[in-house]
Amino acid sequence: MHMLLWALQALGALVFAASGVMKVFMFDKVSADVASFGALPKPVWTALGVIELACTIGLIVPAALHWKPWLTGAAATVLALETLLFIWVHVQYREVPPIIMSAVLGLLMAFLAYGRMFLHPIV
Repeated sequence: MHMLLWALQALGALVFAASGVMKVFMFDKVSADVASFGALPKPVWTALGVIELACTIGLIVPAALHWKPWLTGAAATVLALETLLFIWVHVQYREVPPIIMSAVLGLLMAFLAYGRMFLHPIV
């Protein structure tokens, strides 16, 4: 279980880091090609990107350093909740593949949060 949770932490960190970088540093370029980026104002997307980048750090660093490891579960919880917002945005624009991807990522982050908080917490 411990290795599975670490694999999910690494996968989540990679995916959400890429997503956060895109929202914070490449928004104008990406938003021209994706209609659903019009659903929320640019400052909201930027804030969501910053949250993703902070949670990316939270998925790895506290667990690796055994420093406040509860932050790993908290970061996964925030990311799982954030995917609900993304699902809502993509539903508004009837974008089925992003809905599925957001749902899968949200479920993985919810499982990771549950796993790190209850099944196999890092001590």
